[in-house]
Amino acid sequence: MDKLILIDGNSIIYRAFFAMPPLTNTKGLHTNAVYGFTNMLLRLIEDYKPTHMMVAFDAGKITFRHEGYQEYKGGREKTPRELSEQFPLLKELLQGLGIAQYELSGYEADDIIGTIAKEADQAGRQVLVVSGDKDMFQLASEHVQIGLTRKGVTEIEIYAPEQIQERYGLEPHQIIDLKGLMGDASDNIPGIPGVGEKTALKLLHQYGSVEEVLANTHELKGKMKEKIETHADDAIMSKKLATIYREVQLDKSLDEMIFNGLVQETAGPALAKLEFKSLLERLSFSGEAGLEEGEVAQPALNVEVTVTDKENMDELIERLPNIKVLHVETYGDNPHRAEIIGVVFSSEDRHDYVPFDLLLTDQAAPILNWLQDPSIPKRGYDLHRMDLALHWHGIAFAGVIFDVQLAAYLLDPTESNQTVSALASKYGLDSIAIEEDVFGKGAKYKIPDVEILSNHLARKSATVLSIIPKQEKELDETKMKSLFHDLEMPLSRILADMEKQGIEVHMSDLQELGKEFEAQIHRLEEEIYSIADTKFNLNSPKQLGEILFVKLGLPVVKKTKTGFSTDAEVLEKLAPYHDIVQLILQYRTIAKLQSTYVEGLLKEISPKTGKVHTYYRQTVAATGRLSSQFPNLQNIPIRLEEGRKIRKVFVPSEPGWSILAADYSQVELRVLAHISQDKGLIEAFTHDMDIHTKTAMDVFGVKAEDVDSNMRRAAKAVNFGIVYGISDYGLSQNLNITRKEAAKFIEQYFEVFQGVQQYMVDIVKEAKENGYVTTLLERRRYLPEINASNFNLRSFAERTAMNTPIQGTAADIIKLAMIHMEQALSDKKLKSRMLLQVHDELVFEVPEDELEIMKSLVPEIMGKALPLDVPLKAEVSYGGNWYEAK
Repeated sequence: MDKLILIDGNSIIYRAFFAMPPLTNTKGLHTNAVYGFTNMLLRLIEDYKPTHMMVAFDAGKITFRHEGYQEYKGGREKTPRELSEQFPLLKELLQGLGIAQYELSGYEADDIIGTIAKEADQAGRQVLVVSGDKDMFQLASEHVQIGLTRKGVTEIEIYAPEQIQERYGLEPHQIIDLKGLMGDASDNIPGIPGVGEKTALKLLHQYGSVEEVLANTHELKGKMKEKIETHADDAIMSKKLATIYREVQLDKSLDEMIFNGLVQETAGPALAKLEFKSLLERLSFSGEAGLEEGEVAQPALNVEVTVTDKENMDELIERLPNIKVLHVETYGDNPHRAEIIGVVFSSEDRHDYVPFDLLLTDQAAPILNWLQDPSIPKRGYDLHRMDLALHWHGIAFAGVIFDVQLAAYLLDPTESNQTVSALASKYGLDSIAIEEDVFGKGAKYKIPDVEILSNHLARKSATVLSIIPKQEKELDETKMKSLFHDLEMPLSRILADMEKQGIEVHMSDLQELGKEFEAQIHRLEEEIYSIADTKFNLNSPKQLGEILFVKLGLPVVKKTKTGFSTDAEVLEKLAPYHDIVQLILQYRTIAKLQSTYVEGLLKEISPKTGKVHTYYRQTVAATGRLSSQFPNLQNIPIRLEEGRKIRKVFVPSEPGWSILAADYSQVELRVLAHISQDKGLIEAFTHDMDIHTKTAMDVFGVKAEDVDSNMRRAAKAVNFGIVYGISDYGLSQNLNITRKEAAKFIEQYFEVFQGVQQYMVDIVKEAKENGYVTTLLERRRYLPEINASNFNLRSFAERTAMNTPIQGTAADIIKLAMIHMEQALSDKKLKSRMLLQVHDELVFEVPEDELEIMKSLVPEIMGKALPLDVPLKAEVSYGGNWYEAK
């Protein structure tokens, strides 16, 4: 039998936005709402196996309902920019997933769904309507069920007429009478003032409809009778507004909603474009595009490959001076623990495959000497990972001069798929089998026989060899040759050295900290249970909501479809009302520290070294920033004292040494001052003023001594927010003020800092003309949507144009500082070691006799990393562990 799923697009994406934590992809696009929506969509497909699907959207803000009532939906705040920019992303994704979508001017999604559901119901088709809005209950019938979202959008609760009767004691068609009496604040439907759900249900159980209630007001008494008679017209109008119109003239038939399942060739690239890697894995899809219509799949061409063994190894040794590209195939996400599967040495006319075990024999000594000789140039793909993998297998590696992955990243930093296979396609080279087709995936991973393996790896190596001259030409044309050769390539070696060195973790201190956190968690639990006078599941939002809002009677800040919201934002607002709320916030913080950082770090300590060896990725963030994995040492929370304590366990690896940390002060704002040439910013930094106090003085028009903590906090939020293109919605959330107040503050900021405003106008104009923006070091970011007709896509690209030169230059500055610092340590023959880079901070371990030198050398080098019209400033601290150094 046909199964049709109809989805209320606006309702679900709205709920997904507020239910999901913030999420952006490497292009900086907000994707949390689309991700939540897609998660729900895949679950529906898995659970219900529909034959037809359609997502309906509202088309504009004005509908036929406004003709009778101008204030319809008038109380709603403007959709946050962070949500509105996701609508086109969702619609494009639906197209890739093969799911029909529909909108019609003058009507809401409800009306489209209601009309289609009626037609399908009459034809005897099974229909599931999915929404977050109880208004849809009126559509329930023998063949039509309503799926109401619960827990954000991750689960749905099914309502047929029986469930509606059970919940309300009403027939589905009476839902509009319920809304007529009680109204709906979210849609600005008035109803009858003072009549809530309980009273409305009582009246309907007695009289059956709004009209019958109005006809029998003589049976009512007191204020209730007076209210209903006074607002009789409002009740009739409210019922009409709540009624879904089911006679829309549609130009889309049910046959156009046929769903044949997700197709890898279109769904894979659509999900990959949004960087939904976990969903691709869930579906066992790759992000590779399928064949165009009429295109015939071409088998991958074989390459000539020589399999090296003990008998012919001397041939390879003789050929080493001719080798142009080296490829080392590894298995495992963490390069510090990766297996090495095989190695290929490529020249223009030959490819030699070497089983890795062979490299560990005495006969291979000349090859190992070649690998570790810094004077011999090495080229390849992801040489950084290669270096780490070889190191942990006891093989030294040096002499890297060209990494194809790094070049690909510079040439297009927003492209997430920069595999050798994807690059072969980009440069029009022979296709290469994707990794899953050769090795399998997950539990099915298996190394193929030597013939298949050697051919696949040789093809990858040959492709890298072909790509290098093409990339060299592009780097030259885009003026990024120096950025690549003088910054990113040297940095790659420095990062590998830092990662191999690792940072010492005092395991017993970490375990003690874990015990301390466990004791705090237990104490907080007992205090919370004592105040609540009962035990309950602290991690259950439903049970917590019952305690806070029913038992303790705290004011309801926000409701979800399943009950009361108890998210962090709500709890922060409730903290002044009751002691239990602050305890719950503390409990959540400590529990997070215990699970993520104490238990997480314990798993990452190397049994060989007693250290953690993070892995820095140079090719992830579109801004040029580094990201850290295994473990992520850039995310250790330091705003709270309990979080800062985590840093106590990071100690020097040598007795008597110290940890020294140097942190750039407001580097992005200093870059903004230089780029924008704003007089106020330049003056503040030149005279070493507190920039947030200076901003508060200028925006509020007060003297320094009159700037209070709230003024400075607001100034700080807008200062940093401007760099990231903050909206009035974003600022209002940060400061807990109205969007109107936030918009006014941003407006006042630009009135004062006119140089900043002019920079933003100029950079957007430049981006529209060129299609990209650059940092001071020519790091380039393309903005294909900068001239898009779609407002949301275009405005996002404009914000990216404004902040990329600032964020990107700040990223370049810390990278330059690392290169100059490494050179200074070498030149001065110092034993001090650079261990970590965390955002704008560099962390070193320093012997006692070098401490005074390093205290002056590090800020001096960091301050001179890149000449600006305002001084760069680095603040230095040190101690027996990382905590004391901050």
